[in-house]
Amino acid sequence: MITKGFPLFFAAIMTLLQFGGERAFTALSYQRVDILQGEWWRLISCHFIHMGWPHLVMNLLGLLFVWLIAGKFLTIKEILTTFFLSVLFISLGLWVLKPDIVWYIGSSGVLHGFWAAAAIVGMRKRYWESYAFFILLVAKLFWEQALGPLPSSVAVSGVEIVVAAHLYGALGGFLQALFFQYRG
Repeated sequence: MITKGFPLFFAAIMTLLQFGGERAFTALSYQRVDILQGEWWRLISCHFIHMGWPHLVMNLLGLLFVWLIAGKFLTIKEILTTFFLSVLFISLGLWVLKPDIVWYIGSSGVLHGFWAAAAIVGMRKRYWESYAFFILLVAKLFWEQALGPLPSSVAVSGVEIVVAAHLYGALGGFLQALFFQYRG
């Protein structure tokens, strides 16, 4: 039951923060300058806020899509581990590997982490659709790294898409799934 409630909890936090508008954005977004001044919470909080309602709705639809995959494959321990590893990989990846990115917000990188973890766990359990979801994810990541964001993503969200966050989040999800595979 907890695994079914996680996406609602995540969606509720993001929606409530969206009502905070500019104040929430200012206080919680990944801002490299502010992080350098000791505001470390921004490395986590930036994954819960969005540029506007279209951006949030797009990520909520992504959460629904990913949860249709992940919900039946991941335990609550795997869900929480995937969340924290994805957040860690995205924030540290942006910090270390992309110093030119001075601000970031959104949950799409974390969603890519869930997508990756669920695809790996599903393949391990031999669910045929997991292979298709894995291939789709890898193709999307290759597209984004080579050509930039999908045009539809930019058009719908209305914001600049940081495709590195998708890659780093997916890497966190892949590693989580592999860790649990070899651990258990």
